[in-house]
Amino acid sequence: LNRRHQRSYMTASMTAYGRTEETNETGRIIWEIRSVNHRYLEVNIRLPEELRMLEAKIREHISNKLKRGKVDCSLRFDVDDLSRDSLSINTELSDSLVKSAESIQSSMANPAALNAMDILRWPGVINRDMIDAESISGPLLKQLDMTLESVVETRLGEGKKLQAMIIERCDNIAALLKAFKEKLPEIQQMLRARLTLKAQELDIELDKDRLEQEVLLLVQKSDVAEELDRLEAHLGEVRQVLQKNEPVGRRLDFLMQELNREANTLGSKAANLDYTNTAVDLKVFIEQMREQIQNIE
Repeated sequence: LNRRHQRSYMTASMTAYGRTEETNETGRIIWEIRSVNHRYLEVNIRLPEELRMLEAKIREHISNKLKRGKVDCSLRFDVDDLSRDSLSINTELSDSLVKSAESIQSSMANPAALNAMDILRWPGVINRDMIDAESISGPLLKQLDMTLESVVETRLGEGKKLQAMIIERCDNIAALLKAFKEKLPEIQQMLRARLTLKAQELDIELDKDRLEQEVLLLVQKSDVAEELDRLEAHLGEVRQVLQKNEPVGRRLDFLMQELNREANTLGSKAANLDYTNTAVDLKVFIEQMREQIQNIE
């Protein structure tokens, strides 16, 4: 990759497609690369049998530029037979193909005319010289790198969108926590009023000190200060991780687990409907992020 692709993007998707085609003096070269999300880097390569010896180098080029994802890479290489002065035809095979085609056509109501070019394209009809893999490895690998650059460009574009979405959800969660914190004094007053009302219903006289002790116990039982602090700390780390010049998908996935754990704890300490609603909204935002993070490299 050139300098502008050296992890300056911060976040990359694992979903991409790239295709390049080039014709030179040796023939036509077509590379196709598809990648989707995966826990690790898994590379599947399809090559012409005569170029199988290049697989290790191809795998190395791919792993140098892609760190995670399931990658399907295929090469089609068509030798330029028509550029030669004469062709060496396997007449025995071509005659057999013609006879077989004529036999099948005789049983068809409206057979199409037999096309000589179709016969020539049949594997083995044209006697090809063995491909010298070493001599063409340079152009093949150079074009592979061009195809990989196309894949990286797509990954960067998708990664930018994912990053923006995650930051937006972080902002939403931060606003949610801020609003909840501002309501905490009001919630504590509601707990005091609820306890006083309950005492009146049970016809129990509580002196001021006893009432304060009972309110304090309720507040401590439903205290979520630590959970809120940890949620804010995890959000800060998510933002920091998104700025790292390295694959961050696994780290972000772990942070989503931590955020979800704190949201569950907040819900379990529900002292009133505000706790419950905040926990539910938190989990919705966290799940939205988690789904998208599954596709981040």
